[in-house]
Amino acid sequence: MTRTIDILDRLIAYPTISRQPNADLIAYAQDLLVSIGAHCSIVEHPDGTRRNLFATIGPLDRPGIMLSGHTDVVPVEGQSWSSDPFKLRSENGRLYGRGTADMKGFCAAMLSAAERAGGLKTPLHLAFSYDEEIGCIGVRSLIDMLKQAPVRPRFCIVGEPTSLAVATGHKGKTALRTVCRGREGHSALAPLALNALHLASDFVGILRREQTHLAEKGRRDGDYDVPYTTVHAGILKGGIQVNIVPNEAQIDWEIRSLAIDDPAEIRERIEAATAALLSSIEDPDARISTEITNSYPGLDTPPSSEVVAFVKSLTGANGTIKVAFGTEGGLFDEQLGVPTVVCGPGSMAQGHKPDEYVTREQLNRCDTMLDGLLERLRAGL
Repeated sequence: MTRTIDILDRLIAYPTISRQPNADLIAYAQDLLVSIGAHCSIVEHPDGTRRNLFATIGPLDRPGIMLSGHTDVVPVEGQSWSSDPFKLRSENGRLYGRGTADMKGFCAAMLSAAERAGGLKTPLHLAFSYDEEIGCIGVRSLIDMLKQAPVRPRFCIVGEPTSLAVATGHKGKTALRTVCRGREGHSALAPLALNALHLASDFVGILRREQTHLAEKGRRDGDYDVPYTTVHAGILKGGIQVNIVPNEAQIDWEIRSLAIDDPAEIRERIEAATAALLSSIEDPDARISTEITNSYPGLDTPPSSEVVAFVKSLTGANGTIKVAFGTEGGLFDEQLGVPTVVCGPGSMAQGHKPDEYVTREQLNRCDTMLDGLLERLRAGL
């Protein structure tokens, strides 16, 4: 575990906040992997500042097991940290720093395991991505590369923090932006104008009614803390100053859908309610338009599948869970056809917060799990 912590110390020192460069971190990981004989491929963002890294240790002509981790972290601005968030701090069995739990702890364990991965009959694949935290954006170009590869991984383990429980599912996400347009005017003559913020408020009411419908009558999956699909308005903005009736307002909102729900059907209900709203207003200047800004699929791996049994045998787990947060796992499963589970050290309860941490005990257990994986790969599975 000492080596894993040494590597984690290096990874935390790179402030790889989403949309910001991760090239230095990837260069460090690539140098380490090349030094042990790994075959590495880089897939760059068009501006060259952000990179995916895919590495294979062992034979290149057969399917292996892929470990996946994202290198970006969420911002620290506005958070009250007890110490420098980009300098690893150890205290009372906890390792503090931005990304220790989500998810540089697993990335460090991946690199540490790679250094121990000699004599593999079945290959070990390592996938490092960027910009996961803003909608699983960066990994898509890596997936496009793997689609063209002659051999794809047999299984994938996404190491998001699950306290090393084996997670078989998470909800999908559709992010949307709705623009409401009205007619500006002086606030002293407000009834003669058409207030776009009022339109936006009415639209948010539509979203809230849809959420009530889903909560009361929607499908259920009891493996989730919130067992139904959710609709959530996250950002509402519009207007310039108080004595001008605003002519435009914007709502950013999302759908987090169960695998058994089709988000397109939810959007259709919302669009029908929106059309009814505009019809009731009877003003030709009233406009409400919506576009999808990002989406990623959910993950719903059958508990009886081979990948679940395989990873449970590595962790000693008896059961499985589903997680509330999204991961790149749904993309690996849907777009590559690679059976996937989520299993990694730490807890998402510590993620995205000041004084984020992972425990030494969790990293030790993760190293043990990966040692078991290496034994299987040496034996050829």
